[in-house]
Amino acid sequence: MTTQDLPLGRHVDYPREYDAALLFPIARALGRGHIGIDGNALPFIGLDRWHAYELSWLDARGRPRVATATFAVPADSPHLVESKSLKLYLNSFNATRFDNEEAVRTRIAEDLSRAAGAPVAVAFGLPPMDGANADGANASVSIDDEPVGIDSYGPPDAALLVAVDDDMVTETLTSALLKSNCPVTGQPDWARVIVAYRGPRLDRAALLRYLVSFRDHAEFHEQCVERIFTDLLARGRPQSLSVEARYTRRGGLDINPWRATPGHAQPVAGRDERQ
Repeated sequence: MTTQDLPLGRHVDYPREYDAALLFPIARALGRGHIGIDGNALPFIGLDRWHAYELSWLDARGRPRVATATFAVPADSPHLVESKSLKLYLNSFNATRFDNEEAVRTRIAEDLSRAAGAPVAVAFGLPPMDGANADGANASVSIDDEPVGIDSYGPPDAALLVAVDDDMVTETLTSALLKSNCPVTGQPDWARVIVAYRGPRLDRAALLRYLVSFRDHAEFHEQCVERIFTDLLARGRPQSLSVEARYTRRGGLDINPWRATPGHAQPVAGRDERQ
């Protein structure tokens, strides 16, 4: 048996020249219909913040240039962009010449905006690592060590969530144990989820059991966060709610969807140590 006979040895053809047609938009309505979200009356505001770590092109003299970049896709855009297609699209820049850095940024912004169906903000560089806990983690509480037995790993079960009506709180809870699977490739997606809310106190052990119930579930990152948001909104009845998931990197990209009740302040952009 040779390496070519193994799954790891299979050759993958990457684009040799710039090709915007590689981007594959997926209608958000498809996933939202399964959750019961009306696309014409979204219960949340938000965005999907992408971090790109592997971006390169050729300058006007043919010299390679490298950069990192951040993309912000509005949650009310009609389409999300499938992550593998975005990876292939960015790789199509590798052997393409551009006059300057701004020409690259503008081209990516135009192409992503066209695919998403709404303006996508593109900037070179990445948010800082959260050494200062910019997402509020100084005041947050990890629920990962709650003393609870778990035997439900999918499908996600909103009935596991419990809120105590006579105990009103304002708090931020976090868990690094969110895992789901990509519906296209079947590969695991790992994330830390941050839940900030004001309202009836969420039972922390119950919240942990609920988040772990995504473990065998296949759904896009953005749809998982919207499912978590809508389930917490319905079962917890908070006055204010913010849900952010910071997914680990795959293929040079990580995705950070954020959804919140209207009027909620956008969390400060940051990155986790696992990103």
